[in-house]
Amino acid sequence: MTEPPLLELRKIGCDIVVIRGKSGCGKTTLLKCIAHLILCDGEVLYRGSPPKALGIPSYRTRVLYVPQRPSMLSGTPRDFLNTISSLEAHKAIKKEHNPFQRALDVSRDWDVDSQLWEREWSNLSGGEAQRIALAIAVGLNTAEVLLLDEPTSALDSVSTTAVEKLLLNEIRSSESMLKSMVWITHSEEQGSRIGNKFIQITPGGILEEPMPLV
Repeated sequence: MTEPPLLELRKIGCDIVVIRGKSGCGKTTLLKCIAHLILCDGEVLYRGSPPKALGIPSYRTRVLYVPQRPSMLSGTPRDFLNTISSLEAHKAIKKEHNPFQRALDVSRDWDVDSQLWEREWSNLSGGEAQRIALAIAVGLNTAEVLLLDEPTSALDSVSTTAVEKLLLNEIRSSESMLKSMVWITHSEEQGSRIGNKFIQITPGGILEEPMPLV
């Protein structure tokens, strides 16, 4: 008998899967497996096919992982976005907008000073780096699925609300490629605000949870 998938989005569209679990239980590892960033047992399918059928670089433009600590990157955020945009997998996608301008506009909506795009990642605060990394993901507008590793863990409540609002608007917008998000959070309140599917990682395995009562 075929083993059931650990995580399955049967139809990509307005799903926000919230993943919860204790620190060290494997939440980040699961996202990296889905993103094809680390080798793992089992199978990942995107629209019914393995990532290799599309090509790993192209797959990663459509299923995009956003790390919790982008400050570990080298160079500046603008350098990083320019490098990504120059990759063949991204150049092959027809864009009707300038990714940097879109990312800049998004970051301004989140009160990020435009000068920070020219600052080294290592010199940004945790909150600045998180918002800019998310703005890059939105600005590229290639991903149907965003894999978000505690994307607001370094933000205050006001910034967290602004990020949640924009991402929820993106997933509902007909002009956005974004259709689904897999979102790791330790906050039950945040999970209840944003999610419509819920997964708990425990020592015994991965369990789907009912939608919490609000």
